[in-house]
Amino acid sequence: DYTVECSDEMPMLDATASDNCGEVVVEVVREDIPGDAAGNYTILRTFTATDDAGNLTSVIQTITVEDTTAPVLTIPADYTVECSDEIVLDEASATDNCCEIVIELVEIVTPGNATGNYTITRTFTATDDCGNSSMATQTITVQDTTAPELTIPADYTVECDEELVFDDASATDNCGTVEITLEEVTVETACAQEYSIERTFTATDDCGNSSS
Repeated sequence: DYTVECSDEMPMLDATASDNCGEVVVEVVREDIPGDAAGNYTILRTFTATDDAGNLTSVIQTITVEDTTAPVLTIPADYTVECSDEIVLDEASATDNCCEIVIELVEIVTPGNATGNYTITRTFTATDDCGNSSMATQTITVQDTTAPELTIPADYTVECDEELVFDDASATDNCGTVEITLEEVTVETACAQEYSIERTFTATDDCGNSSS
């Protein structure tokens, strides 16, 4: 008797017999008994030796076939992506030496320090019919490295007695919210009625990226 992995070679050796007086004929009958999964079963080989006088002896060989090998799991590679780009969620694949496979996926999103920064953890588990399993994890790092797009009022020249128009700036961001700050500096000249006002706008998103 022997035990063998379902994917390994199974030697089916012949039996031998001897008799006290005459010739012996050995016959073998095989019976496969299913187990609880495709890779688990038992082979019974019944050998019967019969001599010329009809005397016979029967012996059973038991071959226990089992699947103890976990599936080979192939998952997508880790990668880093900009928060505004497409996040590709590829599937995993698996092969097994004997049995059918089921792949399960658990995804966990872990927030980062800002709206555009977070991590997606994808844990794949491949399990065959015999209960053997393999597990692997893909990590997708999502980040915001793109500065906001800032739109400010155009430069203009105005007569000193005309109204000065202080329009606001606007900004958009690829992922999160934007805060706009303003710093104004007046640059004087020798003539009190002639001066310039420099208005510096700075747009900053949640992740600290800024345009000025």
